[in-house]
Amino acid sequence: MLLLLERHELTVTEICAVLQLPQSTVSRHLKTLAGASWVGSRRDGTSRYYTLALDARDAATRRLWSLLRDQVAGTPGADQDARRLSGVLARRQSKSEQFFASAAGQWDQLRDELFGRGLVLHAIPALLDPSWTIGDLGCGTGATSAAIAPFVSNVIAVDRSGEMLQAARRRLKSHSNVDVRRGDLASLPIEDGELDAAFAMLVLHHVPDPGGVLRDAARVLRPGGRIVICDMLPHDREEYKKQMGHVWLGFADDQVGRLLKDAGFVNTHVVSLPIDTEAKGPALFVASAVKDSLEPRG
Repeated sequence: MLLLLERHELTVTEICAVLQLPQSTVSRHLKTLAGASWVGSRRDGTSRYYTLALDARDAATRRLWSLLRDQVAGTPGADQDARRLSGVLARRQSKSEQFFASAAGQWDQLRDELFGRGLVLHAIPALLDPSWTIGDLGCGTGATSAAIAPFVSNVIAVDRSGEMLQAARRRLKSHSNVDVRRGDLASLPIEDGELDAAFAMLVLHHVPDPGGVLRDAARVLRPGGRIVICDMLPHDREEYKKQMGHVWLGFADDQVGRLLKDAGFVNTHVVSLPIDTEAKGPALFVASAVKDSLEPRG
């Protein structure tokens, strides 16, 4: 049994199936082993899983177990147990596969009901290097900063609107690694090369000179640093200019590429985002690019 529990954590029912012993016998042995600190367990829902607890033993006992294991592992009985264990684990996997096979048509809905629609988006910032300093350029009320702050060393959130920054500070008060600063995006209150990456989320359509904003973003990024832009694709909603102060009615892919290239970025990648049927605004794109690590040519 100990050899079995060293290989995998198992339930009582699974141990019975592998060892071909009645449940009362297995439960009695487990109680004895647990009392001697040879076996540990954890509860997962209605199931309890048992495993060998070598960490609770002293060095001499661990050496003794190693010798005993080597003697037992090659016996015919141990080989039979290993084959039956493979079958038990295969059935465990099969149950999981059966669930997904039956739930495939409803999985997205089920996952959203269980964990919320933002599950994937909330997990993506974990791809960021935890040592990085990130810029949230045009941070608004701080939604982007709040999403990425738990995953990185520092966030510098910049906006020119005092009202927006008040809202951002309220939202971000629990994030001690976020520095909220007031400033113009074309002249950022950030030192040269201070950032490892920067986000510009739904902000470029508000500025008269997007190229100037991107050039200053390149200034504050280290060589090889990355910028991520999310904004609107071209649209004809002229009313946005009066209603929300938009200067640009979206940007085409080639326009974004030129702006980034002229600002000193390379490896530009632009992707149109899927249409959200519940959204009332224009379609969006995400663009990413890297600050050229080469010295400017004279």
